[in-house]
Amino acid sequence: MPNPFPGMNPYLESPDFWPEVHHSLISMLQESLVPQLVPRYRVAIEKRIYEIKGEQSLLVGIPDVSIQHNPIPRNSSTSNVAVATRTTEPLKVRLAMYEEVKQGYLEVIDMATKEVVTVIEVLLHANKPSGKGREMYEKKRDKVLGSRTNFVEIDLLRGWEPLPVFDNDNAASYRILVSRSNERPIADLYLFNLPDAIPCFPLPLRAGDVEPMVDLQALLNTVYDRAAYDITLDYTAQLVPALSESDAVWADSLLRETSLLPSES
Repeated sequence: MPNPFPGMNPYLESPDFWPEVHHSLISMLQESLVPQLVPRYRVAIEKRIYEIKGEQSLLVGIPDVSIQHNPIPRNSSTSNVAVATRTTEPLKVRLAMYEEVKQGYLEVIDMATKEVVTVIEVLLHANKPSGKGREMYEKKRDKVLGSRTNFVEIDLLRGWEPLPVFDNDNAASYRILVSRSNERPIADLYLFNLPDAIPCFPLPLRAGDVEPMVDLQALLNTVYDRAAYDITLDYTAQLVPALSESDAVWADSLLRETSLLPSES
């Protein structure tokens, strides 16, 4: 069964699935762009590796341990001092561990000059919550935006604050930023929500070159089909972050119409 959602499938946003969806989507983007850009350009998959520590690991859902914050029981005597006995059970706690994050992205490279013409980023969970992961990503983002390189940023994750732009008061679940180096600080921001199809957008290149249209919706649907996510995803599971009330009602109706949820009696 194909992707039941007309646009982004929120069940793919889970930390259990998004890393592999991200990897496949980067590969599909490369596969779709190469025939349109050769021999003028080369499309290369690049990778950065960095580490995040501590509480941010909890946000991206890497460990799967539940920590409950319950009060420590006190001794029944009148003393205000808690006494630990030999039979006291240990508490399960989580240590601040370093987690390695590997993030693939695309570079469109001019074959004649070997210059990077365009960078294409698809956001991971580690890029959005406050912390080292976001800080490191923003430094890379700022470096590209301060250069002569075009920049495309694809955010298909509803959680946390979106990456900063100015002159936008419109809230949206998802966004695609297209920044041409010769038009900065002006850029194109595509906003869309759960019921919307993912908009197509032109890939910025050198001035005067024909810009191919990127059909991200078709690529995501292909990723969904090839990985058989119709079998893998649990459409009865609770989404994190939760959908808004209106989106939850809409998604429930859609999934029941497609028989991915049982019909209401």
